Amino acid sequence: MTVDVEDYFQVSAFEPYIPRQAWDRLPCRVESNTDRILALFAGRGIKATFFTLGWVARRYPGLVRRIVEAGHELACHGLAHVRVTQQTPDEFREDVRLAKHILEDISGQPILGYRAASYSIGAKNLWAFPILEELGFQYSSSIYPVRHDLYGMPEAPRFAFHPTASGDGLLELPVTTVKLGGNNYPCGGGGYFRLLPYPLSRWAMRRVNRIDRESCIFYFHPWEIDPDQPRQSGIGLKTRFRHYLNLSKMETRLTALLRDFVWDTMANVFLSKTEIHSAVR
Repeated sequence: MTVDVEDYFQVSAFEPYIPRQAWDRLPCRVESNTDRILALFAGRGIKATFFTLGWVARRYPGLVRRIVEAGHELACHGLAHVRVTQQTPDEFREDVRLAKHILEDISGQPILGYRAASYSIGAKNLWAFPILEELGFQYSSSIYPVRHDLYGMPEAPRFAFHPTASGDGLLELPVTTVKLGGNNYPCGGGGYFRLLPYPLSRWAMRRVNRIDRESCIFYFHPWEIDPDQPRQSGIGLKTRFRHYLNLSKMETRLTALLRDFVWDTMANVFLSKTEIHSAVR
């Protein structure tokens, strides 16, 4: 179970409409929404991994400490939700290095995991993986092996693999997909979880457990349980549909998901596994 800790105005789909310079002037809701998630997880005895922006950690260090004190895993989501596709290797290295330092300084714990903004590591920027390894990360969850207009690497392995040339070290842990008719279909959370009826999502994840005999990786954002968030004007129809679809149903579906499956942190589930697929070439 993973949570990408970012606010509603920081999503990649809003980049053309909300400049980063305006972020500090907008009403923030990430702290209260994440606290709701912490309470929801506590009620079910669930531990999760919180991929947290350095931007959020700087402004809400108390939230970072509450995540850690509750026994969850703290992981890195970069500094300010800049997609890796928009960075040079040097810019990427500095972004991730600083975000990791902020999180470790606040939490007092080593940060083992990283997730790129909008799953923005793919076939054209695999150079990011050696940098993550160099910075001391043990795993990444930055590839989505699907076809999508904003991200995706459908030819990538669907399950854990070593992405660097050495064939060991850093693990890449792709978000879960279900394979049907030779194609990968998303079933690991995000907008697809809000779009599809919950029984279909549950069926797909159970199929991965049963047929592939693999653990599922699920993700969502704090803003997805917040139907009362400020509505943005002037945004495109597709962006509006993707962002606001079924926000009022998300918490009920999430509660069912927590009930129907057994969940734990990324580190607890995957770093102890020994059977890993070969590297992407």
